[in-house]
Amino acid sequence: MAAGERALGAAGAVAFGIAVIAAATAAVEGLLRIGLLNRYIVPLPSEVLASFPRIVVEENILAPFVVTCKECLYAMLLVAVFGILTGTLLHRFVALRAATETWVAALASAPIALMYPLFLVLFGRSATTVVAMGLIAGLPPAILKTVEGLGGTRRVLINVGRSFNLTAGQMFAKILLPAALPNIFVGLRLGLIFCLINIVGVEFMINFGGLGHVINELAERYDLPGTYAAIGFVILVSILFLILTERIERCLQPGT
Repeated sequence: MAAGERALGAAGAVAFGIAVIAAATAAVEGLLRIGLLNRYIVPLPSEVLASFPRIVVEENILAPFVVTCKECLYAMLLVAVFGILTGTLLHRFVALRAATETWVAALASAPIALMYPLFLVLFGRSATTVVAMGLIAGLPPAILKTVEGLGGTRRVLINVGRSFNLTAGQMFAKILLPAALPNIFVGLRLGLIFCLINIVGVEFMINFGGLGHVINELAERYDLPGTYAAIGFVILVSILFLILTERIERCLQPGT
């Protein structure tokens, strides 16, 4: 019964979200048609929807879509590895955390996208530059939430591990890491958002790669419906990766 109620509640939430999006779209359409919003800035939502088949056929957007997905996947794998390792290191060494944690937090608020000329010099106008920018942008939340999760492990669980004479590695693998997983995945989701924003932004600025390149091309042609439709594909990438991280979290935590 509880599982059925949860499924029903999830379906209701999805239906409510779709209804809200549909209502907002209809409201924007109406405001544009009566002239309260400027069509030279915001195209009609109906025109944007009609542009999806066109950009799929004419712009071959599925290929750039796959490119952006790959770049985001590579960057997120690197964020997961280096973010969790660095967060674990900062948790283990208190002095190191005290010296660097505020710098990591400051990096999260820095305009990382403006560093792209440096990466262009290092890696050239290539996918490596795009992935590196995504990695740098996604690291801070992954590191900070890993530190928070490991530091928030309940003392009673640590005492139980000590009572069984667990080694440091066993303590981390069997107690600290499982207890920190919810926080770690929050950090990975936040890192995904920062990562995707910077990947698409860099693709746009250097006119190279996947969806950012397509958005740049459409914007330069002042194809507003096509531009907004391409942005819709960016949102689709974000949704796909958020679903992927949620599935991975459920596999690692079967009880959730």
